[in-house]
Amino acid sequence: MEHHSIEATAAAISYIEAHLRDKLALETVANAVCYSKYHLHRMFTDTLGLTPRAYIQRRQLTEAAKCLVFSQTPVLELALCAGYESQQAFTTVFKAMYKQTPAAYRQNKVFYPLQLAPALKPDPSVLDSACAISYAGLSDLPAWMEFAALVVDGFPCLDRAAHLAQVEGYIRRRQALLVRDGETIVGAAAGSPQTGSIDFLAVHPQYRRCGLAAALLAFMRQAFFGARAVSITTFRAGDKADPGQRAAYQRLGFVESELLVEFGYPTQRLILPPVQGGVRCG
Repeated sequence: MEHHSIEATAAAISYIEAHLRDKLALETVANAVCYSKYHLHRMFTDTLGLTPRAYIQRRQLTEAAKCLVFSQTPVLELALCAGYESQQAFTTVFKAMYKQTPAAYRQNKVFYPLQLAPALKPDPSVLDSACAISYAGLSDLPAWMEFAALVVDGFPCLDRAAHLAQVEGYIRRRQALLVRDGETIVGAAAGSPQTGSIDFLAVHPQYRRCGLAAALLAFMRQAFFGARAVSITTFRAGDKADPGQRAAYQRLGFVESELLVEFGYPTQRLILPPVQGGVRCG
């Protein structure tokens, strides 16, 4: 990944974060960071895995959702601040992403983000993914939670307190894995051999072309699951809130299984079929 692409993306993110209450167009952001909109679009998408437009929408909706829960700001005002021409247009998009109307979301009083501002690494390494995997320790919990915030877009309704308690349990049972680049966690996974389920599998946006997800999955299969089928849950097909997590799991070999509702959110279980003839050790 080219260094100037990371710098341009970081500058664009900084500008977007400072102007979340403005109507943001790609051309406006591009002019602010001194690139053409076409060049910025390519660099931003290549670095973060999201288009600038998708990032802006997700961040503005996240801030609107926060205000719905923690303030009494009228929905129309939130809609206009998020760049929508009407409350109806805002409500349509909000419901597509959060599966609730703004009014229902406010009434439920439970905030969760669609997207948080990422901290990009200026010089990401090219990792030997298989050699970089290690078991997480309790001292890794703060860094794990920072990483979870970075990849929260892939996990609908992620409750931080519940996730922290769950990960601590996985660490104590040696069922949580990390990949680091220096001091930074760039991949993490946790799963239960008892249930045959993976409850967390994510990779830093800048490292998603390094084969880390496949390496973590292979490690878990050999260390935790053996040859049996493995399950994971994610967004349903066609969910507009999905940043690409479902497709990433399917590229790893997961196939569709039953539809679920978790914490009030529509999801789907995916299954990794059992290995025929047992696990092949490297």
